[in-house]
Amino acid sequence: MGRALTAPLATADRSRPLGRAPSCETVSLVVDSMHCGACIATVERTLRRTAGVKDARVNLSARRVSVTYDEAETGVQPLIDALAREGYPAAESVETTSELDRRRADDLLRRLGVAGFAAANVMLLSVSVWAGAVSDMDQTVASLFHWLSALIAMPSIVYAGQPFFRSAGAALKARRLNMDVPISLGITLATAMSLFQTFRGSHQVYFDAAIMLTFLLLIGRYLDEQVRLKARGAAENLIGLKALTATVVSADGRAERMPARALAPGMRVQVAAGERIPVDGRVVAGTTDIDESLITGETLPRVAAAGSLVHAGTVNMAAPITIEATATDDNTLLAEIARLMQAAEQGRGQYVRLADRAARLYAPVVHVLGASTFVGWMLAGAGWETSLTYAIAVLIITCPCALALAVPAVQVAATSRLFGKGVIVKAGDGLERLAHVDTVVFDKTGTLTRGEPVLRNGDDIAETALAAAASLAVASRHPYSKAVVHAARERGVAIVAAAGVREVPGSGLVGARPGGGALRLGSEAWVSEASGPGEAAACGGQTGSLWFSDGEGPAIALDFEDTVRPDAADVVRRLAAAGYEVFLVSGDRQPAVAKVAEAVGIAAWRAGVQPDGKIAFVEHLKARGRNVLMVGDGLNDAPALAAANASISPSTAADVSQTAADAVFQGKALAPILETMRVAGASQRMSLENFAIAIGYNIVFVPLAVAGHVTPLIAALAMSLSSIAVTVNALRLRSRRLNLVPARRSS
Repeated sequence: MGRALTAPLATADRSRPLGRAPSCETVSLVVDSMHCGACIATVERTLRRTAGVKDARVNLSARRVSVTYDEAETGVQPLIDALAREGYPAAESVETTSELDRRRADDLLRRLGVAGFAAANVMLLSVSVWAGAVSDMDQTVASLFHWLSALIAMPSIVYAGQPFFRSAGAALKARRLNMDVPISLGITLATAMSLFQTFRGSHQVYFDAAIMLTFLLLIGRYLDEQVRLKARGAAENLIGLKALTATVVSADGRAERMPARALAPGMRVQVAAGERIPVDGRVVAGTTDIDESLITGETLPRVAAAGSLVHAGTVNMAAPITIEATATDDNTLLAEIARLMQAAEQGRGQYVRLADRAARLYAPVVHVLGASTFVGWMLAGAGWETSLTYAIAVLIITCPCALALAVPAVQVAATSRLFGKGVIVKAGDGLERLAHVDTVVFDKTGTLTRGEPVLRNGDDIAETALAAAASLAVASRHPYSKAVVHAARERGVAIVAAAGVREVPGSGLVGARPGGGALRLGSEAWVSEASGPGEAAACGGQTGSLWFSDGEGPAIALDFEDTVRPDAADVVRRLAAAGYEVFLVSGDRQPAVAKVAEAVGIAAWRAGVQPDGKIAFVEHLKARGRNVLMVGDGLNDAPALAAANASISPSTAADVSQTAADAVFQGKALAPILETMRVAGASQRMSLENFAIAIGYNIVFVPLAVAGHVTPLIAALAMSLSSIAVTVNALRLRSRRLNLVPARRSS
């Protein structure tokens, strides 16, 4: 048996908000022209300066920005206009990100093909010149080859370089810089210098370098786009689960097919067997089985009858039903999960903020460094052609692509992996805080236990008595009634609803017995009135939570218990083995808490703790230098979840608890908690690895470029490979086998 804990009570501050203002709306805008950390900063800063905007968060991987605003102060069009003034054309999202990304990737592939074809032909002409001594060659032929190279390269560069030129032009028009400005400047300078040298009849022509530079840059941009398609957030996978159309039943009974986006609350929607449910709503007609694996993580379908709540994205498996819509389109649970995922993928943790600040400084530094290189080599007497070539190489090699992608790529891969394991990461910096956890505090009911009572002595009850009790219980939504029905179904007992079932407040259920008489299911005293004094003790235990009587024989006790999650003991053991301190803090009675603590192997526990006491306990641990992970599900856990360094809730938790938590896990097992902690630790390591790759690339290649040892072609290749390297490194997180990081405590 473990020890009961005591901790001083104190008033704890609420460190994070629990919800969003009711008057706020959220819209998703598509901003195709975002490419780097500087773009992220500009877009978010522009939107947040707009009157009425509460928050704006960019998802660079999806090229979307989620904006929360007060609809009484602003609307979608002013937001779009504000971005347009900064050189970022935007539109309200009407297509899935995968469709937009695919179109963008196809466009890049076409431009890549043109650049590759031109580069191959220009290189053939260049090799013809390089193959022999120029002095021995017919100068007219050499000049002709240069002009042919110009005729092939220049139109190809104009077409193939559009992704870079458009982005740079929009930035300059808005009087700002982004990383496509030095790229465009490098390509333009190399081409212009080559054309000038061709007019002069000089042999210092770089059309091959200019078109190859464009070709290599497009390879990097295209591969990056393909990696984004593979690594895009799990939220985008949810969009594909939305039903596109729905059958609406009008008041006169007519059925009309219409787009799901046009549905409104209150409409009645008919869903055929096999169709996805298009709205959140309540079943008003029909009974069926619903595949809710998307929402609950459970593979077994749930029976849905009149009055049952159903959610968009789930599948109607058995029979037609009619639903009255309560939430539609962007207000459904599916849409909210997608928004939470998008927010988590591009959250503003300390590493993201560091990368963004570095990327914002990069553009001006790059131009200063390029100009200094040109001036320095000119002063050294290298000549303007050589000096300009070195400056072009510097402009290309210093683009901050790798630094801008270092953390977002890891976040996308991490949230995607966790979603596949049944975990939704809600807070942008949640993984960073989870990576530093060294202490775990569990709630009991609904967290370590399933929060669902089960009939403990069902095997001791006769099948006929269990069937009769279930015939009453099926009419009630009380947890004990549900447990009786579940136990009957587990034993294969046929349940026939009793006639005339009614609920007696504070007592139980009563219904008619076939052949006359009454059935009762409820409290001991009330049921005993029908069975006669002294008979109950002869046929049931003294601790039954419910009692049943058929009006003839003695009353039967039905004993219930809240079962521990199947892997709770193993999870606690693994946490303890890794050096984490584990506590159980519950508002339940001491015997119940002690029993669960012993069952799962938690030595330190505390019972009868009110919400303020849970906050005080968390603050007490934090004052000792602990980084606390709170795992809870009840309304009384929400303040403690908000006060902890990091927090996780099960999907069955109260809405306010899920709002306060950094992550939500699905299913009956606790293993997703371990997976979340493993991924959090790996994410931190991979973010640091990506920073090292980006910084190491610059430390090695920038001095070489300034010193004149890097040509524009090598610079383009190095820049592209560095961007691909950090993204591919992040993608390893999706399939890599991870171990739980040992706890690190500061005291």
